[in-house]
Amino acid sequence: MQDAPHILIVDDHREIRDAVTRYLEKNGFRATAARDAAEMDAKLATGRFDLIVLDVMMPGEDGLSVCRRLSAKGVAPILMLTALGEETDRIIGLEIGADDYLPKPFNPRELLARIKAILRRARRPEPVAGGLSGRKVRFADWVLDTDRRVLRRDGAQEEVALTTAEFKLLTVFLERPRFVLSRDQLLDLTAGREAHVFDRAIDNQVSRLRRKIERDPSRPEIITTVRGGGYSLNTDVRDEP
Repeated sequence: MQDAPHILIVDDHREIRDAVTRYLEKNGFRATAARDAAEMDAKLATGRFDLIVLDVMMPGEDGLSVCRRLSAKGVAPILMLTALGEETDRIIGLEIGADDYLPKPFNPRELLARIKAILRRARRPEPVAGGLSGRKVRFADWVLDTDRRVLRRDGAQEEVALTTAEFKLLTVFLERPRFVLSRDQLLDLTAGREAHVFDRAIDNQVSRLRRKIERDPSRPEIITTVRGGGYSLNTDVRDEP
């Protein structure tokens, strides 16, 4: 399951969320559920998803509004769930960026087939820097050039090169400043796999990254440890002119 596609199901009906989650997990996927747009945003802030199954009719922010917002950011492919006969919702959904739609009630096998088809179409190289690709960003007294994958400290000419793992981990932190990220979340965001009880890969990567960016790695001030929580980037992030 570690490398299985991760699907986010967003629907206000608990029975549908639970049934779809169980069915996808039974068929080799990882699945996470959210009851509305607010809970979805919280899941997206701390996890990486390969596809979003999104209901149109939800309390609060509706599915069409959510689809428009997420499509503009290119978060993940979206499969819309629409009420039977609501052709207008389907057309609008496709126009604003949904990758496919499925009317309710639906056959789970058809849902699975459509998810697999969307994922096949979506398989293409992802920029390692995610949303920071092509930018220079400043944090603490460092500037990261995401195109060249190098760091430069203020007032210094020397550049610090990063390994692919260090670069990916740093960009995950930079996209979520001052947000506490657990080891499980960091593993999912950097490698797309779940943590095991004795998996210390993230701890080792954080230690190596700290040796490059902290003035005193034994007393880190940029990437701090949160007792019982994980790690957090303890500084603001902004674009470098």
